[in-house]
Amino acid sequence: MNVVSDSLKSGSALADNYINHFSQVQELYGNDFRQKESWSSRAAWLDESEETRVNRKSLVDCLRQYNNKHNDHKVVHNSLDLLEQTGTLAVVGGQQSGLFTGSLLVVYKALTIVLAAKEAQEKLQRPVVPVFWIAGEDHDWDEVNHTYVMTPDLQVAKIKMDSVPGPRDSVSHINLTPGQWNKSLEHLASLLPDSMNKPEIMEMLHQAAEESGNLSDAFAKLLGRLFGEMGLILLDSADPLLRKLEIPVFERIINQNDELGQTYQRAAARITGQGYPLQADVTSDGANLFYIYEGNRLLLQKQDGSFTDRKGIVSFTKEELLTQLKDHPERFSNNVLTRPLMQESLLPVLCTVLGQGEISYWAITKDAFPVLGLKMPILLPRMSFTLVSGTLRKYMAHFGLSFQDVQHRFEDARQSWLNAEAGLHIDPKFEETRSALEKLYEPLIRELGTIQPGLISLGEKNKDKILEQISYLERKTKQALEKQHEAALRQWDQIYVSLFPMGKPQERVYNTFYYINRYSFGWIRDILGSCSSYTAEHQIIEM
Repeated sequence: MNVVSDSLKSGSALADNYINHFSQVQELYGNDFRQKESWSSRAAWLDESEETRVNRKSLVDCLRQYNNKHNDHKVVHNSLDLLEQTGTLAVVGGQQSGLFTGSLLVVYKALTIVLAAKEAQEKLQRPVVPVFWIAGEDHDWDEVNHTYVMTPDLQVAKIKMDSVPGPRDSVSHINLTPGQWNKSLEHLASLLPDSMNKPEIMEMLHQAAEESGNLSDAFAKLLGRLFGEMGLILLDSADPLLRKLEIPVFERIINQNDELGQTYQRAAARITGQGYPLQADVTSDGANLFYIYEGNRLLLQKQDGSFTDRKGIVSFTKEELLTQLKDHPERFSNNVLTRPLMQESLLPVLCTVLGQGEISYWAITKDAFPVLGLKMPILLPRMSFTLVSGTLRKYMAHFGLSFQDVQHRFEDARQSWLNAEAGLHIDPKFEETRSALEKLYEPLIRELGTIQPGLISLGEKNKDKILEQISYLERKTKQALEKQHEAALRQWDQIYVSLFPMGKPQERVYNTFYYINRYSFGWIRDILGSCSSYTAEHQIIEM
């Protein structure tokens, strides 16, 4: 396994500047993750602010019960024992619970959390544990109910869990039937090529499904199988036991909701004032909390002194909302702007591992932390990888393609190669023909117009038909050329579909078990071993 660094196109200008040009956005964030002083000063502040977080023992008791069910590994229990001790810090990152763990970026986020915790422990000479925050309270079912693999005929195949009828509840509260699981599992089994690893993969997935009532539980069990031996603690944000511990935090969010909202609006103005788009909605009347009513997760807003949802299904005064919180904490849930505050109130977060979209919207929350007596943690960009097989690397070398060529210039490079193979520059020759025709036709049409004005229109239509025929001949020529070089062009297609399926980075599309099927379960640990240290640079892994 060889590892080389190469840049990957960014989906966020703000996150790109945070990673590569921090001085340009320092005002929006504060701490620079690259500076050693940021880590030591953050650790010192966490020591001083122990009382601002929930009781460690109560938190660990809750996490122990959850991990006993889904992530029962000796090393995880060691991590929990450490977390219970005052002075232990945590590296935290999270993701929604996707089908069969979802795309590769979930695994890369977990890898980053584990590696960053190990490095921070060595750097600070004190215990640091890795924690994965499963965003089970999210309710966007369509975002988590599917995953993708590549088929032998180079198609990107979607595996989808059947839709769930009923209200829009949190993913962790949506019950799934054996029939729903079996249909998705059978579809995956039909798409994965036979390999030495396939029986073990399918057995693991079937076991996780049989032992899980919902997508989040299965997600946790699979993450536990992949990362439990690395000491990764799992947390589900929809855990009812956890929600009870969060009551005091929700109280502060409700009592100081107006002040929090003002900080979000000021931050949003700063961000857009610097020319960056907002990655999360910020409204003047937003309460940034969800209330679960009859299974529906309703986003609350403030209207005429009350907390209500957009459709007016529920409405509470502040006092009534606080009473609801006391009596029914399980009905409350965070949104993207209050979740960072909740994470900070629960755990001694040394740093939080984030994707680029998350880095962008966390900028909105910077000034909200002090309202609750907190500070924004260090934001550590998730490590990013592209897996390249030996065969794929040979194809790229044969065609003289770099990773950047595939990423930015693929179609042009493909057509240039095809033209060179044919010894014919199709595009310029046909363009030259079209241009010559128009130069000859235009004077002729003008002269015909002196005979009869109606001939101008007829001439234009005639010219357009001839140009259409030239374009038709051009398409047929390209098709014939592609047919002649069909085998080589399939190699070109394999390069692109492997690295940028659907035009997106590989890590955002393909499922982890597609690669485990090909390279065995050991490839995840191999990547961790091949990374001598954390880096924010995108890395090409030559398998």
